[in-house]
Amino acid sequence: MSFDVPSDLRYLDSHEWARVDDGSARIGISEFAQDELGDVVFVDLPAEDDSVTAGEDFGVVESIKAVSDIYAPVSGTVTAVNDDLADRPELVNEDSYGDGWLIEVELSDESELDDLLSADEYEDQIA
Repeated sequence: MSFDVPSDLRYLDSHEWARVDDGSARIGISEFAQDELGDVVFVDLPAEDDSVTAGEDFGVVESIKAVSDIYAPVSGTVTAVNDDLADRPELVNEDSYGDGWLIEVELSDESELDDLLSADEYEDQIA
């Protein structure tokens, strides 16, 4: 099976993505990850103004198959949380790169982006 891997995103090897725009990053999980998890039934996310640290877990995605930690691709302060997921966690399955995003973070260290995988590198990993 072939999975969508948008080229404008950076990826963690644990299947989270970051879309960076002007000092902030929108973060979610990849299409591959949501497919592996199965139907997402609950998402536990940090609150606005919480801090996240690159490589450390910041929340949980619960599916019919498993409970999985979500790891931050970058460090920073949470500026937005996708509140729609409280009532509609299935958005993670339906549109993992769009309406199923998780949090937005104001970056504290843009150089951390250099540690993330490119789309090509991530595609090689999940192939």
